[in-house]
Amino acid sequence: MKLHTQSSMNHRRDEEMSMSISKNTTPPSSPKPLKHPRSLPRSINYLLKEQRLLFILVGILIGSTFFILQPSLNPSSPIPNSSFHVSESVPLTHTSTVTTSFKTWRVPVGIGKKRMRIVVTGGAGFVGSHLVDKLIKRGDDVIVIDNFFTGRKENVMHHFGNHRFELIRHDVVEPILLEVDQIYHLACPASPVHYKYNPVKTIKTNVMGTLNMLGLAKRIGARFLLTSTSEVYGDPLEHPQKETYWGHVNPIGVRSCYDEGKRTAETLTMDYHRGAGVEVRIARIFNTYGPRMCLDDGRVVSNFVSQAIRRQPMTVYGDGKQTRSFQYVSDLVDGLMALMEGEHIGPFNLGNPGEFTMLELAEVVKEVIDPSATIEFRANTADDPHKRKPDISKAKELLNWEPKVPLREGLPLMVNDFRNRILNEDEGKGN
Repeated sequence: MKLHTQSSMNHRRDEEMSMSISKNTTPPSSPKPLKHPRSLPRSINYLLKEQRLLFILVGILIGSTFFILQPSLNPSSPIPNSSFHVSESVPLTHTSTVTTSFKTWRVPVGIGKKRMRIVVTGGAGFVGSHLVDKLIKRGDDVIVIDNFFTGRKENVMHHFGNHRFELIRHDVVEPILLEVDQIYHLACPASPVHYKYNPVKTIKTNVMGTLNMLGLAKRIGARFLLTSTSEVYGDPLEHPQKETYWGHVNPIGVRSCYDEGKRTAETLTMDYHRGAGVEVRIARIFNTYGPRMCLDDGRVVSNFVSQAIRRQPMTVYGDGKQTRSFQYVSDLVDGLMALMEGEHIGPFNLGNPGEFTMLELAEVVKEVIDPSATIEFRANTADDPHKRKPDISKAKELLNWEPKVPLREGLPLMVNDFRNRILNEDEGKGN
């Protein structure tokens, strides 16, 4: 029994020793070898092996050779003595001289000039359409806004299809959102027949329409030009009228919707300038005539011309001794653009200081159209001004502007337009 116990103990001891030996003889697990960092010699070897260094050197060589052989590409290099050629498609009407130590040549002034984006309210009307023509001819983009109360699509339809012209049927009494550089605000019926037709609408156009356009100018930072009128002087007690004259206006008369409406528009314009920093210009327009006037708008020139062409008596109101000054529409357009592009706010009188009585005007119309035309006298209308003559010394001095077309030269141009339209109108009626 004792022998068996000792044998078991020896056997257990032998097993433990064998387990210990086997555990000690098992090789330990080796750690994962570390990556060798990319060395500089290996990078160089990569470049050489892939021939990338050769491509880099060849590229540097080609570039250096190109710039050595082409010194004119270097902005600091002198201009070679060669002629300056301009494509025939570039207009050279306005040029300036550029001089260097090598050569003198002429380059167009318009190169680099920003094309303006301009809105003209009332742009389908008589004056507005002529202004649009001049702006597009200058190279600007023009947007016309008109509700066609007195304006006509025929006045601007020759611009349809021009990518720089856009026509929007809209009433300025309602707001509109546009992005433009300049705003010529002409929208308002200007003849007694039209502005007396709906006097409330007339004063709303003068007040609300001007407010909306001034608000637009304020939001987008555009320059704003208001076309006011000589009617702000009313029946003047000063003759000729200067811009410093405050006027003599009946605030409750039949013409006040237009007279006082324009005076309020001037007030709003100056308040936006002083209070909101809007760039503004104010033009006071005197009697203007020319092609595209409404045939029967109640203004004296269009009345006389239409009546003489139709062989009707020319209507003279009162004794015919009241005076007016008449400027051709192209002179007015030149004045408006000079005012907009200038640095002076105004107001500026824009008119022709040549003064005619109504009887003298009737005689000129007879000379141009029909020497046998007759005159018919009627009672004068209420609040009709007795004298109207602008003092344009301010416009001469600050805008370098004065009218160029005398009445006897401008009137035949208007007569030709009226004769064609009246003939077409009569043919449409079957006469």
